[in-house]
Amino acid sequence: MEKVTNWLRLWEQLAETQIKAFDRKKQHRGEDSWKHKAAHFESLVKEKWAKPDSSRQFLASILAENPGSTVLDIGAGTGAWSVFLAPFAAAVTAIEPSDAMGGILKKKLETENIDNIRLVKGSWPDVEVTPHDYVLAAHSMYCNTDFKAFIRKMISSTRKTCFLLLRALFADSIMARATQHIQGQPFDSPNFQVAYNALLQMDIYPNVLMETGAPWTPWASDSQKEALDEIKNRLGVQDTSEHDDFLISLLDVHLKEKDGKYIWPVGNRSALVYWDV
Repeated sequence: MEKVTNWLRLWEQLAETQIKAFDRKKQHRGEDSWKHKAAHFESLVKEKWAKPDSSRQFLASILAENPGSTVLDIGAGTGAWSVFLAPFAAAVTAIEPSDAMGGILKKKLETENIDNIRLVKGSWPDVEVTPHDYVLAAHSMYCNTDFKAFIRKMISSTRKTCFLLLRALFADSIMARATQHIQGQPFDSPNFQVAYNALLQMDIYPNVLMETGAPWTPWASDSQKEALDEIKNRLGVQDTSEHDDFLISLLDVHLKEKDGKYIWPVGNRSALVYWDV
């Protein structure tokens, strides 16, 4: 008989592994980790948001049906969600720890003359805010090891509905296959599948909207060696060649060479998870 997974513990382990992987790749230590990447991140968001998607349509419709509502955007980044939701809300509070990300949002507010977004510097769940009608965390929870504390603070800060937007890993993706081979389970990082089951473990029974519309931008590597190093770093096996034969074979099959780059097949989509408090 299969034993039941402790999904909260699995989230913690995956978040810890991801944090270590990101730390190993840092080129500039002791400063804002987004300082040299915020502008590139903003360009990727603009590219993806050039086409409509069901998550934005769904949240906009809810706010349109509930005029005068307030929204809390956790880990707002460069403010894509805050700016998008501002016309539908009475007020938006954008929580963001990075000065580089927040700086881009501030410029947007000035350029677009938006006056109903308040930017608060801080990290969730440590920052203190008053309750809002709707609370959104869009891809901003992956480096938080304590999923339960993250969610409990969301609930205590929400009057109506909590929303989580997370990546849902494809079962046949390169990372899922690699992780299954090395770790015995298919999740390379915190994601929708782990979060959904962790919520059930917390006695929360959420709704799910699988996102349709703009696809994720595929990863691209300069070489197969770079792709191999990426997998090994992400899975914390960078110091051993034990799994290299399997991983090289996996990459040989799935990577496609185009214009001097090695393109990974898209490995995930987004899922919007939401529940009334």
